[in-house]
Amino acid sequence: MSTRVDAPGDGSGRPLRDVVYSTLRGELMNGDIRFGQRLTEPKLSTRFGISRTPVREALTMLCSDGLLQREEFGFSPVRPSVARIRDLYELRLTLELGGMTRVRSDPRITHDAALLRAERHRWLTLQADPPAQEPGFVVVDEEFHVALLTAAGNAEMVRALVAVNSRIRHVRMYDFMINNRIETTISEHLGILDAVLAGDLTLAERLLHTHIGDSLDVVLDRISRAVAAMSLSE
Repeated sequence: MSTRVDAPGDGSGRPLRDVVYSTLRGELMNGDIRFGQRLTEPKLSTRFGISRTPVREALTMLCSDGLLQREEFGFSPVRPSVARIRDLYELRLTLELGGMTRVRSDPRITHDAALLRAERHRWLTLQADPPAQEPGFVVVDEEFHVALLTAAGNAEMVRALVAVNSRIRHVRMYDFMINNRIETTISEHLGILDAVLAGDLTLAERLLHTHIGDSLDVVLDRISRAVAAMSLSE
């Protein structure tokens, strides 16, 4: 496979590191790189027609994402654990719904309305001009869920959610690889925010539960397809 790029980027103004990163990330998430296949700096440097430094940086980023693991000689794809993903999604759901329950069950506690209104403005802006379909949108999505839980006022729950997010980010990227998922996500986020700001936490809980459950379904389907493709030549 040859994917040469011209320094200092691919013509889009992106650094070479980002070009290599996005290319390999797409191949890993689509199952184009099989399990057991070894990725090395020299081979990738030759493939892309660039020096090893941006290749090394891209590989490090992919390891941080949880898509690659270091081997004695090079790197190889990480095989996702469906059981672990389900467990982490369950923990995520418990934390996020817990924020709603915390406010709903204690009349002394209220959501931070100013924070939620600012978040609503941000998502209305995204709705007016949706970004391109891109796995990296997961970071923007995480910011919404962290803000929503932050507004409930328990900092320890927020820290726990941030930790969970970091462990499932590499699989949650799959959620934003199919048509309309970003647009759907934006609409669902606004629906949740509107329910919370209106004081209808029962509706907000139901919408949030469905939103996270649908995300899990998409993620597991995409992972199953990718794993099947990556296993063909093992």
